[in-house]
Formats: sequence, C-alpha cells, structure tokens
Amino acid sequence: MTQPNLSERRRKNPPKPLNKDLIQELALSYVARFATTSAKLESYLSRKLRERGWSEGQEKGPNPDDCRDSGNWPDLSAISARFVELGYIDDEAYARSRSGGLLRRGYGPRRVSQALHQAGVDENIRNSVAPGELAIRRSALALARKRGFGPFAAEPPERERREKQIAAMLRAGHGFDAIRAIMDAESAAVAEQWVADAEQEDC
Repeated sequence: MTQPNLSERRRKNPPKPLNKDLIQELALSYVARFATTSAKLESYLSRKLRERGWSEGQEKGPNPDDCRDSGNWPDLSAISARFVELGYIDDEAYARSRSGGLLRRGYGPRRVSQALHQAGVDENIRNSVAPGELAIRRSALALARKRGFGPFAAEPPERERREKQIAAMLRAGHGFDAIRAIMDAESAAVAEQWVADAEQEDC
C-alpha cells in the first residue's frame, strides 16, 4: 500500500485554525529563528492566518469560510508592538545589520535602501542607517574586486565589456560617481587609494 504524500495528508488533516495562544507561539518561534522587523512579523502572521484561519470568538466552532475572514483577525500590529516592547524586535538594529551585510557584499546604497524598504523598515530609520561616503566606496571596491571589474580585471576590458560592468554596478545600487571612480582607476592601487582617501577624511 502506498503511503499518502504530505500534501494529501494535509488536505485530509488540515491544521486547526489559530487562536490567541497559537498565534503567540508562531510569533515567538518566528522571532527566535529569524532576525526580523515588525512589518515582516506581521506579514508572516497574516500569511498564517490566511492559511489556517482564526477561531477566536466562534461559539459553534471554527467555520473554514468565516475563520478566514480578515475582519475576525486579531490585531497583528499590537502583537508586533508588544514584541518590540519586550526587545524581541528592533527595527533599527535589524536595519544596521542588514545594511552592513549588504554593503560588505558589494551592494550600493540604493539597493540597501530598497532591501530595507521591502523589509518594512521606516523611512526615518532607513535614513539614519544610510551609508556614508566611506562605506559607499568600500562597497564599490568590494564589488569590483569580487567581480573583476575595472582595474581588477585580468586585462583592460573592451568597450562592450566595460559597459556591461558599469551596468552590473548600477544594478547593484551604486551611483555614477562611485562607478566612474572605480572604472576609470588606472590600477587596483589607485582604486584602493580612492577608498583610503575617504578613510583619512573620516578620521
């Protein structure tokens, strides 16, 4: 006899609708596993509610149609606000960590801002963690070194290849000033000195 697959078992035995205790357990499990923001937690809980429904306040037991009515849902913003009070969520700490990680990987300020916006980070926090000139130059240098762009190429790129490298740096979120400084550098040493100049100004 063949064993029913996971999707078949789920159709026959769907998870029970959420209630106050279960949604708190889901929220705690989520913040314990992932660095997150208030908005991301609320999005996760909203998805779980759409999948499983909400049974609180139903006198005759959960109804698959009624319990998926968002009008019956709990206040997800109140749950996330409570987690902020408890220190389980810190949007600014998340933003600083996420921003630093992306910059080290060679992404520019525009892509960093986009990633934080998608995570639901408030504009004021995004502005407060926006990279300065030194961080911008370091990230551009990191990308060029990793991808072999400009002076880090094995040989000077031809026009078509140079244009592709510039386009790649633009997609990575870098501005024209940083791209020009990297791509016009005569050598790796010149590009590295461009970063060193910002380090001296930052002192």
